[in-house]
Order: sequence, then C-alpha cells, then structure tokens
Amino acid sequence: MPKLGCHAFVWVGEWNTETGNYAIEQVGRVGFEYIEIPLLNPASFDAASHRAALQKAGIKGACSLALPKDVHLPFYPEVARKFLYAALARVEEVGSQYLGGCIAYHLGTLTGKPPTAEERATVIQVLKDIAAEAKRRGITILLEPCNRYETYLYNTLADARETILAVGADNFKLHADTYHMNIEEEGFYQPIIAAADVLDYVHMSESHRGLVGSGTVNWDEVWRGLAEIRFDGFLVLESFAAVNPDLQAATCLWRPPNQPSEVLGRGGLEFLQKGARAAGLP
Repeated sequence: MPKLGCHAFVWVGEWNTETGNYAIEQVGRVGFEYIEIPLLNPASFDAASHRAALQKAGIKGACSLALPKDVHLPFYPEVARKFLYAALARVEEVGSQYLGGCIAYHLGTLTGKPPTAEERATVIQVLKDIAAEAKRRGITILLEPCNRYETYLYNTLADARETILAVGADNFKLHADTYHMNIEEEGFYQPIIAAADVLDYVHMSESHRGLVGSGTVNWDEVWRGLAEIRFDGFLVLESFAAVNPDLQAATCLWRPPNQPSEVLGRGGLEFLQKGARAAGLP
C-alpha cells in the first residue's frame, strides 16, 4: 500500500523548532500519513521536540536533505561522510527510518561538464559506508536525481539506479521526482518501469511546483507506471508554497505558487488519493 506524504515546504519556508512543529501539525490535520522533513542543518535540528510533535499529530516523518555547497560529495568526500553520519543520527533521534533527497551533491554546484568516472566512484565508496551506518540504525537511504540546471551528477532515474546497484545495499533505494522527470526523462511510464527494482519514493510534483494536476506533467503515464509495478512505497506531495533563500536560489523559484498552502495541501492529498485508487493501488 503506498504511503501518502507531504513535504514541509507546502506549509513553511524555513525549518526550525517552531515552524517545523507547525508544519507537522498542519500535515497531520489535513490527513497525510507522513511529513517529509527537510533536514538541512543536522547540528541545529531539534529532534526531541519534533518527535513529540509527530506523536501528537499521529503521523510519521521521512527526512530529506541536499548537501551544503562546501559538502558537495565528489569534492569533499570526508566532509560529506561526517555530515551524513550526523544526519543519520538526527533521523534516528526523531524516530524516522528514511533519509532521502540529494544525499550525494549540492544543488547548484555545476562544473560545466558531465560527471567523471572518478566522481561517481567517490560517491559510490562514501555511500557504501553511509548505507552500512544507516542499516545499523534501521534507516533506508534514498538517492534523488535532479535536473541538469541544478546538478550535473545525477539527472535521470537510470543515472541514480546505476549507483544504487553499484553500492549494493538492500537499504539503499531510488527517490524519483516528477518535476525533474518532466525535464529529463523521455516520458514517465518507461523510466518508472525500468527502475522498478529500486524505486521506493516519489515526489509527486507539478511542472511549475504548484498545485498538482494543473501543469504539464503527464500524470496518466505516472499512474500507469506505478500501477504496472504495483508500487507500494512513498508518494509525497512536493509543492512549494514558501521557500527559504538558499532553496530559492538553488531551484530558481522566483515566482509565488499558484495557490496557497491550504489549497496545495488539501488539493494535493485528494489528487494522490484519487490517482492511487484509479491506478488500482491498494
């Protein structure tokens, strides 16, 4: 059975103790099962407070992050290893079992050329260690490919799948995103089918980052692919009602969303529920 979640940025632009707990409350109130927690700064993450808020809201948390600029893994492997170890500790403390997102790179770092074999090999070596540490803590890690304008390192599901298979850990899975797929993939159905063996988490995100179903993502193909593989992982609404300056710069979100948080959240949940039912996902 797919697990329906909502990214915190549907509700808040900054994650701290107060705004994070507010987002947790709103996601639970609307009716999602999970909130995606942006674990962007493990050192200041108030795991105890957020764990209590999750319990009060009756929902669970899945964490995600993008590496800071000075932690871009191919350039700074040991710094990235230390950062990810700290992040895993916070994931465990908040009671989550998932850490996904851009765990191998910084959004916005571009080299002007494709990734080298050496860069990919560095990522694989470090993520082998991270996967082992995550396994020890009962955590699944997920790698998200993003579009060419935000990273050069992983752009397609096939790119990320290759590294996941090279790492060879059963707790290392693929984190897809329909916004990025809309830019990089040749359709939606076939890439989903081809990644079925590792796909466990999908950002359900519209082409303009606003209300799902109101843009150019081919949702019929998305649902057809998910139905074909009998997907039972995470379907997570990712719309940006408010963003922090760093995220705005990395993702080039210069315009406000097409709807307020309440509409994005409630409309998004209805869209996910209706689509999953129509696709025959239990």
